Amino acid sequence: MIVVWLKLLHVTALSIWAGGILLMPVLLGQREAAGEGNALHRLHALSRFAYITVISPAAFVAIGSGIALTFAREVFTAWFAVKLLFVGILVALHVWTGLLVLSVFNEGQRFAPWRVGLSLGVLSLVMGAIFYVVLDKPEIALDGLPTALTEPGGLQALAVRFIPGLTP
Repeated sequence: MIVVWLKLLHVTALSIWAGGILLMPVLLGQREAAGEGNALHRLHALSRFAYITVISPAAFVAIGSGIALTFAREVFTAWFAVKLLFVGILVALHVWTGLLVLSVFNEGQRFAPWRVGLSLGVLSLVMGAIFYVVLDKPEIALDGLPTALTEPGGLQALAVRFIPGLTP
């Protein structure tokens, strides 16, 4: 039963995170239309509030509940590693968005419409890739990878060659 509640928490937090992070480029794109003064300050306050008090906590809950699900369901497969790669990219885009919230509202700054579209496209592609991998769980052949990457303890054997003083 705990897995059901973890999945519910994960999907709910993920929905808030995904929807919120898709909203951010749209909000940032409104910066130029807000002009200066009160309207600009309200837009900045809304953007910061959404990012800090809604979107980022949802991201932490989504990632935390996802980690808990990983161990509860014992999901250690190749498709899961690919999913984690895309989640890592989404986290990097999340941080980039936070940096934009800080910089776009400086005097003379703006977020061009083409950047809004590109941001939405990239975020949508990454989220779509995550959903595809999770829902389809494709078989991923590991034949082309070096054996050090597919055997237990293989990374340590590989690291010994590059890190001085490390012993196997």
